[in-house]
Amino acid sequence: MLPLLLAACTGTEEGSPTLRLAVLTDGGATLRTVTTGGIAGQPAPTEVTVPVTGGVSLDTLPGGTRTALTLAGGIESRDVNLATPQAFAALPFSPVCLTTTAASAARDRLLTLSACPNAAQQLALYRSDGTLIWTATLPTFTPPIPGLDTPPIRLAVLGDTAVVARPALGGGSEVLRAAPATVGDPVATVTTPLPSPAIRDLAPYGSSLLAATDTGVQALGSTGLPDAAQAVAAFGAQRVDRLWTNASGDRSLLAAWRDNTVSGTSSEPLRLWDGVRANAAIVAYIDRLRDVTLAPDGNLYALTPFALTRYDTVFGLQQGNWQPATLLGGLNDARAVTWLVP
Repeated sequence: MLPLLLAACTGTEEGSPTLRLAVLTDGGATLRTVTTGGIAGQPAPTEVTVPVTGGVSLDTLPGGTRTALTLAGGIESRDVNLATPQAFAALPFSPVCLTTTAASAARDRLLTLSACPNAAQQLALYRSDGTLIWTATLPTFTPPIPGLDTPPIRLAVLGDTAVVARPALGGGSEVLRAAPATVGDPVATVTTPLPSPAIRDLAPYGSSLLAATDTGVQALGSTGLPDAAQAVAAFGAQRVDRLWTNASGDRSLLAAWRDNTVSGTSSEPLRLWDGVRANAAIVAYIDRLRDVTLAPDGNLYALTPFALTRYDTVFGLQQGNWQPATLLGGLNDARAVTWLVP
């Protein structure tokens, strides 16, 4: 695993480790890179822009040298130059309309959902090398009339078990779990949907799965439903719409944000918790936050539809000085960001 570099971070460009960020922009039609820092006297890696078709999301793979790019038609991995595409194993169902992918905390599993119109929803669990572990057909889904307060479909994976939260017809969410009945089964067994309070997002955190709810951040209990008794007190009892974590066992960070297009405010605070302090710290107030990546160089990278901004988590958590810096501006409908090691 890539070693953590937080302790060595100085908060300045000189001497900080060089990472490359991959950004999915133009509504999923363009994949590009940007270099985050560098060693003095050494040239920065060449930045790359490539067209893609139907881009959905990005996930860093173990080791940090490749990214998993989810496209509507399938998943592929690419290197730090966005080259040498390697397709993940073909899915055994048709049609394929991938809409979202979630990685495990260790990045060794990727769970993806196919949701084609007028077709059953399908799950697929992959290893990070692109081999297929299992697939599952979900029970019939009747989507509610969409609105600003309709919960989204969210995925999470822990081991070889998947959790799906999707909007329920009568309000709130419903939760399903999928796992093979026997190790090695290529088809997973899916539980009956359980009604749940609205789940806005899901994220792995250590050995748990966390849910963003209207009353704060809560761990999923043994049934797969949010458990108010296992709430993350650092975020209080206010509504949360998005969650992001890193994969560090030494210093696990958890970021949370409420969607300002729902709250009707000009922006909402992006908050960060280090797993220790009593209250999460406010990084910045952000309008229309699309994605966050917590990188091993000690920085948080926040993506809006229009810009990519860096925040120093070391100085921010210690001194309240987040040292924001815009890395990319003038973006068009940016969707996802992740880090890579050149």
